[in-house]
Amino acid sequence: MAGMRPLAPRRRRPAAGAQPVRRPAGPQAAGATATVRDRIVGYLLRHLQTALASLGRASRTPFSSLITAGVIGIALALPTGLYVVLKEAQQLGGNRDQAAQISVFLKMQVGETQAQDTAARVRNWPEIAAVRFISRAEALEEFRRTSGFGEALEALPDNPLPAVLVIQPRPEHAQPQQAEALLERLRALPETDIAQLALACLQRLAAMMELARRGVLVIASLLGLAVLLVVGNTIRLDIQNRRDEIVIMKLIGATNSFIRRPFLYSGLWYGLAGGLIAWLLVSLSLWSLRDPIARLASLYGDGFRVPGLDIHTTLALFFLSALLGTLGSLLAVSRHLGAIEPG
Repeated sequence: MAGMRPLAPRRRRPAAGAQPVRRPAGPQAAGATATVRDRIVGYLLRHLQTALASLGRASRTPFSSLITAGVIGIALALPTGLYVVLKEAQQLGGNRDQAAQISVFLKMQVGETQAQDTAARVRNWPEIAAVRFISRAEALEEFRRTSGFGEALEALPDNPLPAVLVIQPRPEHAQPQQAEALLERLRALPETDIAQLALACLQRLAAMMELARRGVLVIASLLGLAVLLVVGNTIRLDIQNRRDEIVIMKLIGATNSFIRRPFLYSGLWYGLAGGLIAWLLVSLSLWSLRDPIARLASLYGDGFRVPGLDIHTTLALFFLSALLGTLGSLLAVSRHLGAIEPG
């Protein structure tokens, strides 16, 4: 009939237990993912632009930048070189191991079979790396060959020398305390007459190595502090030279983090350049000392050699130099940037 509204179609209710139809997010989800990706890319590009700009600014004053990097390099070269030499000295084959060698003199009434059984039993101890058995006959022959008293020994009715066990502890048991505990355990054996260990020599060697490690650590700490001061003073002068620029940037709304960023990258570049100079200085120094030290070591029959900088030490050097440069810059910026405000 005229004037009547047509009936609206009735909505169908979903059947019981039916899952509702979900519409795919589609363009909205893709747009959100693209936005996050664009933000990350933009953030990385801004940092890359700032890093390259700070590197370009440092390259425009090559003389002053080279002086700063040179001071950092010299400060880092000394502890690095000492660390490399100390590391090689600690790895010398035979120094501590030979000092920790224990000689066990068996009783005269111990027969050769019983002595060999004792050597086999001691060889199975977890603290022992190697056991060398020297029989009474071998000990007499070695003494006759090295002492020069061969004719006098012929006049003796019996062999006066006992069987000997030459015991080499494992490296983890070559420390003075562990070696002394092992010595007491060997003395408690019923077959043992005398057990000897050059404990005083071992203690002196351990004390010298510990003193050397502490000395390198102290020198490295003091020179690391010097690097922080050098970088901090350089960045402070850079902030003062760019004071007007910083004031203008703050007037147009730049935040402190935005202003701080190029100075932090400048400290990073100073640190890396100083690490490179330190690497060159240490490498050249070790190379120049290699032949004289090798000749000196050959006179003493020692296997000491001057090592080079391995990949781990090189990476640690560059990481620490970059870290010190960044920390020095951060300290200077945190101290002086807040004091500059538009008047």
